[in-house]
Amino acid sequence: MSEKITGAEALIKSLIAEGVDRVFGYPGGAIIPVYDKLYDYTDQLKHILVRHEQGATHAAQGYARVSGRTGVVIVTSGPAATNVITGLSDALMDSTPMVVITGQVASAFLGSDAFQETDVVGITQPITKWAYQIRRAEDIPWAVARAFYIAGTGRPGPVVLDLAKDAQTGLLEWSHKKCEFIRSYIPYPEVKQDDLQVVADLINAAERPMIISGHGVMISEAEKELAALAEKADIPVTATLLGLSTIPSSHPLYKGMLGMHGNIGPNVNTNRCDLLVAVGMRFDDRVTGDTSKYAKQAKIVHIDIDSSEFDKNVKTTATVHGDAKEVLARLLPLVNEAKHTEWLQTFDEMALVEQEKVVKREVFPESGLMNMGEVVHKVSKATGDRAVLITDVGQNQMFSSRYFRYTEPKSIITSGGLGTMGFGLPASIGAKMGAPERTVCFFTGDGGLQMTIQELGTIMEYGVAVKIILLNNNFLGNVRQWQELFFKGRFSQTPMVNPDFVQIADAYGIKAENVETREQLDGAIERMLAHDGAYLLNVNIDATDMIFPMTPAGAAVDDIMLTPDEKFKLD
Repeated sequence: MSEKITGAEALIKSLIAEGVDRVFGYPGGAIIPVYDKLYDYTDQLKHILVRHEQGATHAAQGYARVSGRTGVVIVTSGPAATNVITGLSDALMDSTPMVVITGQVASAFLGSDAFQETDVVGITQPITKWAYQIRRAEDIPWAVARAFYIAGTGRPGPVVLDLAKDAQTGLLEWSHKKCEFIRSYIPYPEVKQDDLQVVADLINAAERPMIISGHGVMISEAEKELAALAEKADIPVTATLLGLSTIPSSHPLYKGMLGMHGNIGPNVNTNRCDLLVAVGMRFDDRVTGDTSKYAKQAKIVHIDIDSSEFDKNVKTTATVHGDAKEVLARLLPLVNEAKHTEWLQTFDEMALVEQEKVVKREVFPESGLMNMGEVVHKVSKATGDRAVLITDVGQNQMFSSRYFRYTEPKSIITSGGLGTMGFGLPASIGAKMGAPERTVCFFTGDGGLQMTIQELGTIMEYGVAVKIILLNNNFLGNVRQWQELFFKGRFSQTPMVNPDFVQIADAYGIKAENVETREQLDGAIERMLAHDGAYLLNVNIDATDMIFPMTPAGAAVDDIMLTPDEKFKLD
């Protein structure tokens, strides 16, 4: 008979058995036994002490999305558990694998309103793939194995394990067996050949086809298969926000980003194509606009691992239920070689209009204060377009996603579905830890940065070499833009009085500088990238800068504003 160990040690050993070598967390009373045992395993399991539990979840998300591994969070009970709610919801919306372990009061006190007790399972069930409360030490290995299997397979997502204190102190004979099957849970459905043939026939018959590459392509690592299909059939590729970098920005078939602030060509041609092939995306409202006016002329194919997304927002002609990598690989031999030269030219024609009407103004201004677009463009260029882009939420998110360029997969991490301000700083920490060999550039606004600014302490403690570019306009810029365009310029609670961010960074031991003028920008970027460590550029941005093109909320995708006073018009 093997020696018995505590539930706390069993948890640590089970995490290690699942291949975990890094966790993000914050200790507290109900999880102390786990942290005590963690003390003995620091050579095998590195713990990153964040400054707020929400920061732990976003850091785990950044780590997971750049590395392809499951992120792990450990926090205590009560307010710590409620502080992870935003991160859980964000991870569910953006299909990010994450296991969050929360401490809980002892089983005997459950339901008594004990100190720092809260119904973690009840709260988190709607925003997780699985939420389970562990009350016995002997259930820990099984629950951990099951949690990782659920979080990391199929459409990935977050899992919560709520660990009662007596389960942590109880004894068990530990053994660990990876979970490989759960009855009624089929993460990778069998792809039906007949479905593939239907899609192939639609592609072969199409004269104006278009591919939408979504986050599912990145999750499945199907980038090569996507490019091969597009190249063989000569199909233009567009990307959702989270699908950016699934095809290089320089690829001749890549035509830009879809959505509210996406490129003109993809948005307009959504309503001109005769076939729309959507891979690993969910037709959210930022992509579709008014669904009653969305691609009514087109046959629509939807390829996804989650069948619940089929026909949820947009009626399809055909669907293929399966993993994107497998589906695209098996689809390729069924598709004929083709040329769609004239169709592709229509994208290029609209790109020229966008270049003249929008890009020149935003990226190559000849006078005035600095714009966000020119800063993003210069940083991307200075990195050789090879960096990982992390964004916060707001104008900084849209400008950076539009003007950053991508040469490698897994090169953008942003909060897409939930749109979480404050996401970016902790996510950049996790991303740098998940891909230490890559340059990580984090673009943020003055509003978003201050939501999780305490995580500068995490950067300080662990020496995380994140490059922070603060696009500072002293406004909540995205809301300000809407107020100017649609609310008669009534800037209600959007102007911000900000601190000296350089001094704050300095207090955390982070090199920083102010960039007041365009003439200072190139040198500042060079110094930032050359510096061996974290760096913050506080860049003075024109407060009136607005992100265009723009499809107003609720409008059709081809109803596009180029300026506050000009709309795009087809010849």
